[in-house]
Amino acid sequence: MRNQQRSRTLQQVRTTLSPSDVLAAAKDFFAQRSGIYSAFPERTGPTYLTLRGLGGEEIAIGVAASGGDTTVSASSYMFDQQVARFLSSLPPATEAVA
Repeated sequence: MRNQQRSRTLQQVRTTLSPSDVLAAAKDFFAQRSGIYSAFPERTGPTYLTLRGLGGEEIAIGVAASGGDTTVSASSYMFDQQVARFLSSLPPATEAVA
């Protein structure tokens, strides 16, 4: 059960956006959610952002430049569906052809 819960709450994608653009997009995305699904910046740095929802729920987002792409990791317990929507809104990185 522990591994199943972890895989549900930690999500990761690669995108063509820069780390700073990903964090800016996250701030905008979660501020525009309606009612109980909105969340606002609590702590921020060049490689991370934590947001806090109206009910106290935390969303943590980390970014790392890798090659020409950015790896984005996000975690939340209650907002997992909204996190998935945000991650799917980012332009995906293209896979290199060998």
